[in-house]
Amino acid sequence: MIRPEDLLRPMPEGLYCPPGDFYIDPVRPVDRALVTHGHADHARPGNARVMATRQTLDIMALRYGDAFCAERQVAKLGETTRIGDVTVSFHPAGHVLGSAQIAVEWKGLRIVASGDYKRRADPTCRSFEPVPCDVFITEATFALPVFRHPDTAGEIGKLLDSLRHFPERAHLVGAYALGKAQRVIKHLRDRGYDEPIYIHGALKKLCDYYQSQGVDLGVLKPATVEGGRKGDFAGAVIVGPPSAFADKWARRFPDPVASFASGWMRVRQRARQRGVELPLIVSDHCDWDELTETLDELAPQEVWVTHGREEALLRWCELRQRRAKPLHLVGYEDEAE
Repeated sequence: MIRPEDLLRPMPEGLYCPPGDFYIDPVRPVDRALVTHGHADHARPGNARVMATRQTLDIMALRYGDAFCAERQVAKLGETTRIGDVTVSFHPAGHVLGSAQIAVEWKGLRIVASGDYKRRADPTCRSFEPVPCDVFITEATFALPVFRHPDTAGEIGKLLDSLRHFPERAHLVGAYALGKAQRVIKHLRDRGYDEPIYIHGALKKLCDYYQSQGVDLGVLKPATVEGGRKGDFAGAVIVGPPSAFADKWARRFPDPVASFASGWMRVRQRARQRGVELPLIVSDHCDWDELTETLDELAPQEVWVTHGREEALLRWCELRQRRAKPLHLVGYEDEAE
C-alpha cells in the first residue's frame, strides 16, 4: 500500500519527492527544484534546474540575475509533465503574479502542495483554482480564528479617506516589493485614483514587469526629492518596502502618514510597534475562514500543515475527524506579508 510519505516527505533541503527526485521550494541548493512562486523564502538561487511558471522564472531572474540557475523549464498552468515516475502539474494559487500550486501524482495518489495561496479576488494575478487531491498541503500563516481579514475595498477606502482628510500630508504605504505593492497600487487605480503614485527604487523592476504582463498600474514616478522640495509630495501616495521606512528615506516627506498593508495589521500591537498610523489589513494569504473553507471544499483524505500557526488548524481537523499532521518545514518566513 502506497503511503503519502513515499511520494513527498520533508527533508532538510525542503519537501522531497523520491520517485521524481526533485524538491518543491527547497531552502538549500539542489539538483532539481519545482518552485511555487517568486517570494524569496520559496524561490532561492543556486539550484541546478528550476521548473516554475514563466512569470515566476522571470521574477527570479529580475531578483537574482539571469544566472540564478543553470537550466530553466517553463510550467504551463494545467499541463502535465512527467518527471521520473511522477506526473506533475501547476495550477493557479492566487497569491502573487505567477504563483502556482503543484500537484504531484504517482500510482493513483495525488498530493497538492499549495505553496502560499489566497482565495479573495486580486486584480494582479490569477485566482486560486481548487484541485481535487488525496493530500492537501496548506500554509498556516494566519491560521488562528482571530485572523479574519476585512473587505479589501474597505481597507483601500481608509487610505482614500485619509488622503481626502489630510491633503497636506504625504501618505507612505509600506508594502512588500513583490505582489503587495502592485496590488495596493492596482486597487487604488480600480477605485478611481488616477494621480501619479510615487514608488521607492526597490519596487521599479517588479512594477515594470507587472505592467509588461498587462497589469495597468497607471503613472508611477520615482519617490525622490532631488531637484524638488518636500512640499511637492503633499497629498501624494508613496509606496515602498517596509524596510525603507526605518531609514532616512522616509524622513524626506512632509508630515507623513505612516501606513502599512499587511494581514499582520490585524494585531494592534504590531501596528504600534512599527509606528503605523494607518494600518491597512490587506493580505496575500488566506485568513482563518478561508483556510477552513478551502479544506472543507477540497475534502482531502489527509491535510499536511506547514509554515505558520499549525496547532490551531491541526486541532480544527481533529475535531472534524480529518487526518492531519504538521510538516515542521523550516526556512519559510512572512516575506509575502
